[in-house]
Amino acid sequence: MTIIDTKRLELLEITPEDAPFILELLNTPSWIKYIGDRSLKTEEDARNYIVTRLIPPYKILGFGFYLTRLKTDKTSIGICGLVKRDFLEHVDIGFAFLPQYEGKGYGFESAFEVLKYAQNSLGITTIAGITNSNNKNSIGLLEKLGLRFQKMILLPGETKEIMLFVNHF
Repeated sequence: MTIIDTKRLELLEITPEDAPFILELLNTPSWIKYIGDRSLKTEEDARNYIVTRLIPPYKILGFGFYLTRLKTDKTSIGICGLVKRDFLEHVDIGFAFLPQYEGKGYGFESAFEVLKYAQNSLGITTIAGITNSNNKNSIGLLEKLGLRFQKMILLPGETKEIMLFVNHF
């Protein structure tokens, strides 16, 4: 089911059938470098990750990460959505795209609409964003979306601080 529709994209809930795509995305060099290795080696690993990590928030919170695909040919190109992490005060926005679809405006197009959806449909008034300080593309997108750097934070179980961005609508 499509949750968000943009000019070029549709964002929909991720299903177990998306396992091949999730396996590919979560094993890209940029995902591993900036987000972390999720140790997904097979489609079955990806299916389990979808069922245990990506689907439950839809039912519990009413939002989550959405499969982002091209309207023209239904090609899956990334994920974009919202997550509520226990260690952050506010819901945060996240996004990741296959390398061949980076730099084409899809990140901004999908994330901008996710922010509108958060505000208008979910009643969320503050959005956070987190990223590594060396992830210039993510920093640029968060700033373009109107989020502003707040402070460096240390995630549970990590040793290197990351950047926290926030936007109050």
